[in-house]
Parts: sequence; C-alpha cells; structure tokens
Amino acid sequence: MHAYIPSPSRGVVHLGPLPLRAYAACILLGAVVAVWLGDKRWVARGGKKGFVAEVATTAVPAGLVGARLYHVLTSDQSHYLSHPIDALKIWQGGLGIWGGIAGGALGAWWVLRKHGVPFLAFADALAPCLPVAQAIGRFGNYFNQELFGRPTTLPWGLKIDVAHRPAGYSSFATFHPTFAYEALWDLGVAGLVLWADRRWQLGRGRAFALYVAAYCVGRGWIEALRIDDAHKLLGIRLNDFTAGLLFLAAVSYLWVRRGSGREEIVQPPTDVPSNA
Repeated sequence: MHAYIPSPSRGVVHLGPLPLRAYAACILLGAVVAVWLGDKRWVARGGKKGFVAEVATTAVPAGLVGARLYHVLTSDQSHYLSHPIDALKIWQGGLGIWGGIAGGALGAWWVLRKHGVPFLAFADALAPCLPVAQAIGRFGNYFNQELFGRPTTLPWGLKIDVAHRPAGYSSFATFHPTFAYEALWDLGVAGLVLWADRRWQLGRGRAFALYVAAYCVGRGWIEALRIDDAHKLLGIRLNDFTAGLLFLAAVSYLWVRRGSGREEIVQPPTDVPSNA
C-alpha cells in the first residue's frame, strides 16, 4: 500500500451530553483568528480597537446564513424538499463560500453604515484575514471526509472510508486532499494581499478585489479536481462559473481604480451615523 494521509475516524467528541463537532470548531476558530488579525490591521489603518469584533457579531452570523443558503439552493433540491430539517444541519457540512462572503458583506455593511465607516476601507483591512479564516475552516471538510478530489496514488493522497466514497468510486481508497490544496492556496492569497498592500498602499476596495481575484484563480483549478455532484451552468460547474465571473469583475475593478490611493479617514472620531 502506498503512503497516504489518514482521515479522522470521527468528527465529533462528546463532552458528557455536549457534542463538540470539529467542523463547527474549525469555522469558529477561523472566524476568531480573522477578527484578531483584522483588528490589528484596522487599528493600523486608523480605526478603533475592538471595532472589528463589534462588526463580526453581525457579519459572522449573516455570513453563515448566506453560506448555508447558497449551499442549499445550489444542491440537490429533492433531498431538502423531502428532508427540510436537513437544511439546518450545518454541522454536517455544506457552506458555500460565495454565499458566506455575500452574507457577511451585507451584515458588515449594515453595521458600518450606522457608524459612518466606509465599507471599502473596512473590506481592505479584512482582505488578507478572510483567506486565513477560510484556510482554517477548510479543515472541517477533512474531519467530515467530504469535498475531496479525484482518486490518486500520490503520497499525500487522502484515505477516505468506504462509507464516504461517492458512487462509482468505492474501489478507490485515496483521493486528492482538495481541502489541503485550498487551505495552502488561501494562505498564499493572504500573503499576496499583504505584500501588495505594503508595496502599493492599496485602498478604496483594491486589496479586497485582489483577494477575490486571487482566490478565484485557485478555486478554479481546485474545483476541477473535485468529484462531488454539483449543479452546472453551460456545462461548467456552478462554482467555477461564479469564480470566473467574480475574477473578471475583480480584475476590472483593479484596473479602473488603479492608482486611486488610500482613504485618509477610515473611522470618524465619534460614532455619528452616516445619515445624521
């Protein structure tokens, strides 16, 4: 038998009557790290310490709702129609990153608007922190033995239990660990955004646009490795189609706003509503 990465035997530990699920723990840890790093960047940009955590109390739940909605709406509808309660079982996996970003952005915008804080400045501060959170969160897929790629005999192939193998792949034991590929790519995206931000003092949404563009490139080739069922549009997996559109939008934005500099004031000295 060739070398391989073993999968966890279980993804939940019971502390008495309380189940501690690894998937949820990875998502939560990613959010905490993103808030901690984001707070440091926000303060460095002239914002108030602790403000990122305040925004996160609304943005994170909104992001989870958006991520789950995206997954449910782009998955097998017959399953959720016959088992509607399963739509609420987030701990079993199933969070779409595009819905998460949209929901989180909407929640953040609502809070920022009340405080008169420019949304694009805040998005730029969080831009390299979000892929770090995604990298940590991806390990939830590892514990759930889900969203892996095609069969492989490479020494870093991921061994998947028979019960978790898709139909037609029961005779294969090891698969591409796409969760690890994406986690590494996400960390690379974070490094790229940090470097570019220091090099060119990115502002007015350009750091966030760079994050979106770079992430979409990685999502494209990683998605091509996956063998799980997925909706398709024009013969292309929906996530790839979405990534392509967002990549073009992000690159176009970077081109249009090139050389636009940074915002001078990112947070008013007092929390005065923007419409006051």
